[in-house]
Amino acid sequence: MEVLPSLAMVGVEFSNVVISILFKAASLKGLSYYSFVAYCYVLGTLVFTILVLFRKTVFPPLKFPLVSRLCLFAVTGYLGLMCAYKGIDLGSPTLASAINNLTPAFTFILAVSFRMEKVELIRAATQAKIIGTITSISGALVITFYKGPLVIPSSSSSSSSVLQLQRPLESSQSNWIIGGILEAIAYLLYSCCYILMAQIMKIYPEEIVVTFFFNLSVALLALPVCFMAQPQLSSWSLTDSVSVVAVLYTGLFGFSFSSCTHTWGVRLKGPVFVAIFRPTSIVIAAVMSATLLGEALYLGSVIGAVIITGGLYAVLWGKAKEAEEMRDEEPCGLSPLRPLRPSSSDRVPLLQSYKC
Repeated sequence: MEVLPSLAMVGVEFSNVVISILFKAASLKGLSYYSFVAYCYVLGTLVFTILVLFRKTVFPPLKFPLVSRLCLFAVTGYLGLMCAYKGIDLGSPTLASAINNLTPAFTFILAVSFRMEKVELIRAATQAKIIGTITSISGALVITFYKGPLVIPSSSSSSSSVLQLQRPLESSQSNWIIGGILEAIAYLLYSCCYILMAQIMKIYPEEIVVTFFFNLSVALLALPVCFMAQPQLSSWSLTDSVSVVAVLYTGLFGFSFSSCTHTWGVRLKGPVFVAIFRPTSIVIAAVMSATLLGEALYLGSVIGAVIITGGLYAVLWGKAKEAEEMRDEEPCGLSPLRPLRPSSSDRVPLLQSYKC
């Protein structure tokens, strides 16, 4: 049970790297990020509509605490997407990757502010979480900014590719500062999304339905924005196979898998657990560029990957230690996840709520 969430988070980051590759290739063919986001979330809405109908899900009462958080969740997520893609357009993909590594720090600060994470500096669990978060960010920055000696030479005849890890400040764009600010805003908004996910999961812990509402809301936001930004119908056409593959993969699987898995991870382990895996995307990109595209692998990537792995292990150990301490502090081993008076829908007998 402890391994599965970690593997799922790594799988999400792997999928996000594939999405970045496909989008970059499609954007070079003329696909705009307005159309890309609109297409993908319309497809994602269709996917989760089918899942909801297949499961015959009973929707929760749409009361203000739930509806307000769902709407804020969708608006925050969409604004984050727009800032992220515009930041890449003004700056560079590598600059975006570097700033992406600040997501664990943003999320940790927000989680502490909303009392979703316990901070007791005298406890080993808290120390491990803080040190692991800083270590993971440091490792990702090593990969981004430090090249180092060549470890594996390039076997590719091409000198550039969609996964090339260039130095972020070597971008030819003159307004990379604005792009960097937009990227920082985007990943701060993503961190806010993790906090909102955690609040929504407390009210209604059903990942499929929550993801359905998220995709539907973002699609309803993205379509009019895209029409206003690109009123020409020609901008909606997918004229090449790369754009079609990018939209189909991202809409039918990529965004849907990412949203649903992150929601599940937040409900199970909390927002910091999900955010701490963000820096692994740059490690995955470096490994894919070396193994699949035959690009050179440098010492900085190897060192950074080792540092990130150590940071991840420290955070996961801290979370496990914290859960163990909470179980030890519970009187008579009473589980905090199940109320003393279960509702009519709770089929677990009352006596099974106790461990002693």
